[in-house]
Amino acid sequence: MTFPAQHRAKLQSTNPIERLNGEIKRRTNVIGIFPTEAAIRRLVGVILMEQTEEWTVQRGRYLMLETHAPVCDDVMVSLPVQRD
Repeated sequence: MTFPAQHRAKLQSTNPIERLNGEIKRRTNVIGIFPTEAAIRRLVGVILMEQTEEWTVQRGRYLMLETHAPVCDDVMVSLPVQRD
């Protein structure tokens, strides 16, 4: 309950995680057979990077970085620089 009030409703839902897991499953099923374990890690890593970027750009949809500042240990909380 130490998180800001606007985060509480989003923290109790597992929908974003379930959606992410579904996307990983869908994309790995498309490929089917991976030559090595490293290939699987690369694909899943790329999917996770894409999702992180999407969540960062879509302000207000999930958890905004600015609202973490009051509960964050890091004094230098700031948004990442967006490059076009």
